[in-house]
Amino acid sequence: MANELPFIDPTAGGGKARVALAPRPMDLAGKVVGLLDNTKEQGDVILETIAAALRERYGVAKVVTRRKEHYSKPATEEIINEMAKEVQVAVAAVGG
Repeated sequence: MANELPFIDPTAGGGKARVALAPRPMDLAGKVVGLLDNTKEQGDVILETIAAALRERYGVAKVVTRRKEHYSKPATEEIINEMAKEVQVAVAAVGG
């Protein structure tokens, strides 16, 4: 067939440079953790459950939750900067 669609191998990787991961703390005891709600369905419920577990099981001092404007848009610079000043560890939610 002359009109066949080409096969795209999802495991082939891309040409973009990789970003190094941030250093991870040894534990979360006494840390301030930021949770970023992506606005997808149940994301807030998932984050509330995670926040409770972080406090109870890992001794997190404080949990700061912020919500993006819309799941299809990146978090605003204002939210990112605010969280960066306040938290030591950040987690982005994936609801949906």
